[in-house]
Amino acid sequence: MRIGIVAGEASGDLLASGLIRAIKAKHPGAVFEGIAGPAMVEAGCQAIYPAEKLAVMGLVEVLSHYRELKGMQNAIVKHFLDNPPDVFIGVDAPDFNLTVERKLKQQSVKTVHYVSPSVWAWRQYRVKKIGRSVDLMLTLFPFEADFYHQHDVAVAFVGHPLAEMIPMQPEASAARQQLALPADKQLVAILPGSRMSEAKMLSQLMLEAAVVISQQQPGVEFVIPLATPAIRKQVESVLADMQDKPVLHLFDGRSREVMAAVDVIVLASGTAALEALLFKRPMVVTYKLSTLTYAIVKRLIKTEFVSLPNILAGEEVVKELIQDQATIANLAQETLRLLQDDGAADAVSERFKYIHQQLKQDANAKAATAVLSLLEPDYR
Repeated sequence: MRIGIVAGEASGDLLASGLIRAIKAKHPGAVFEGIAGPAMVEAGCQAIYPAEKLAVMGLVEVLSHYRELKGMQNAIVKHFLDNPPDVFIGVDAPDFNLTVERKLKQQSVKTVHYVSPSVWAWRQYRVKKIGRSVDLMLTLFPFEADFYHQHDVAVAFVGHPLAEMIPMQPEASAARQQLALPADKQLVAILPGSRMSEAKMLSQLMLEAAVVISQQQPGVEFVIPLATPAIRKQVESVLADMQDKPVLHLFDGRSREVMAAVDVIVLASGTAALEALLFKRPMVVTYKLSTLTYAIVKRLIKTEFVSLPNILAGEEVVKELIQDQATIANLAQETLRLLQDDGAADAVSERFKYIHQQLKQDANAKAATAVLSLLEPDYR
């Protein structure tokens, strides 16, 4: 069995490597080749190109690398048309992979796409292109599978690998010990985002809200895991200009350990909100964009909520303070409510346990079974 596979960024490399291992466990003779990162190569995939070549996803970066990316895309299509695999799997990187999948499917190569684009949230017309491109969509979330069923696209919900990695009952005391954080204090995590643009927009807001919280709830301390050295520099520059400062603990990375250790999390909307959910931590989600960008995005978004915890719950379980609602007063008020109301915090944690169980599907094995079932309908 020959399988073509393409992944771009580090997250796709890890996802693809798990799938490769799971397929090999069920079908030891399977051979993989494609655009592969180090984790995929270690799992047994032959790299025609390194995955880092695809890790240029910003608009300016993509434009400046357009010729190289297009040439690589054409070369991958030619390679797999000249040497047709039994199935081609595109892992994330939809702008690159959906075109490859469409061209291969047109020539009767079976195609799978792993990780749905956010087509359910905006630009829903793209589902028609997806339907023309893939024989099977693998989704991380159940609501995504419902969306594809409604549009007659073959789909399998496989769960989220993070739900396997993060324990159902995280140990806060152990995490505090690992990070040398006080065992007897209320701790609030501040995550201003993993992108510099997010940190510039949100770090001052979050830190000034932390001052208000510490004034109204003496003894609260704050923990900030910093995604990059540049974001550390941004946060430190904000702190340098502040006269009043809360008690802060700064870490380079270690965001999951921090989430496990704290009582409440204040974060930028994004993947971190899913991780906070899996750690069963009450949270406040906030986000700000430039006025023009927000006006455009607001018209395009088709979902009632912006954060994954609320989308997965189908209702507002966590407070979303977006754009004009993202104020120091609002952020402080909602964080204080979660710190002071044990019942509200416990109710959120219980709801998150239920969602965690939904997502804990042994995603790698389930995705492998779905791929093999596409090739061998009687496969079990």
